[in-house]
Amino acid sequence: MRALKAFLAMTLVMVLSGCGYNEIQSKDEAVKAAWSEVLSQYQRRADLIPNIVNTVKGEANFEQETLTRVIEARAKATSIQATPELVNDPAALQRFSQAQGELSSALSRLLVTVENYPNLKANAGFQELRAQLEGTENRIGIARNRYIKSVQEYNVLVRQFPVNLTAMVFGYKDKAQFAVENEAEIKKAPTVDFGTKK
Repeated sequence: MRALKAFLAMTLVMVLSGCGYNEIQSKDEAVKAAWSEVLSQYQRRADLIPNIVNTVKGEANFEQETLTRVIEARAKATSIQATPELVNDPAALQRFSQAQGELSSALSRLLVTVENYPNLKANAGFQELRAQLEGTENRIGIARNRYIKSVQEYNVLVRQFPVNLTAMVFGYKDKAQFAVENEAEIKKAPTVDFGTKK
């Protein structure tokens, strides 16, 4: 009887040590931390935009439609409540990602349009803001890559046996990844048109 109890105790210890519960917790927290960094960088970008818009408004004949698109895209992107729980809701993550993508697109159009305004190109304040924005875009890319890696590690863990049994018992599911909205479009080769000089 004693040998049976010892065997059962040893089996229970081995099962519990191999169940992966603690590792799931660790990977889940890593995903949350990576997501917080993504949000921090998006917030940094959102905070820069009013300064950029105000600087550009100083150019009297700057295209209002371009500025309006940036302002509207920022408003839409910041209106989505970005919480750590967002990573557990694929539809909400998709809406958030889409809004951030629209903001990136509007900012890109703004920066391209600026090239037509020599006063803005020569404005040191604008150039500083532009450099900060470019740096922030790089930070966003790095933070998103870290998040993607963290989610990948978490998702692999919760699918592996025997950890998948523990994940199923405690309700841990795969986390959503960032998705590219226009995947078919980005697979196409870009069209380059240098136009003709007059």
